[in-house]
Amino acid sequence: MKLQPDTISVQSISGYGAGWIGLGQERVMHSVIIGSGGERQAWPCDRFEDLSAEHFAPLAVLGADIVIFGSGSSIRFPRADWIRALVEKQIGIETMDTQAACRTYNVLAAEGRRVVAALLLERRPNETTVATKGEVSFSG
Repeated sequence: MKLQPDTISVQSISGYGAGWIGLGQERVMHSVIIGSGGERQAWPCDRFEDLSAEHFAPLAVLGADIVIFGSGSSIRFPRADWIRALVEKQIGIETMDTQAACRTYNVLAAEGRRVVAALLLERRPNETTVATKGEVSFSG
């Protein structure tokens, strides 16, 4: 499906599918942190079960007002001790599946909000990704 959003001047997600997200013309095939201020870094986690406070603590220093956590293919909430650093800095966190997080990030970034998305792209050992059905791309 192609959507025609308003053109936005901040980093945005151009599409997504099973096991990938699009940033511009690039397909990112691993978990990633992106921000409306141009931040982008690999997020070293492949499974929700492997997450810990150490994965969330770096999000607290990125200058965001809100963090969107894409928890993978289904919605799973982080444990309270994982997000303590965000709570202590009064940074909001919203949890949703990764595809919903991609859409929500784009909306908030386009509104000029200081937002960071931590997007979990789950992998199983020896898994290869072939994205076909369920792909969504945005063009502007």
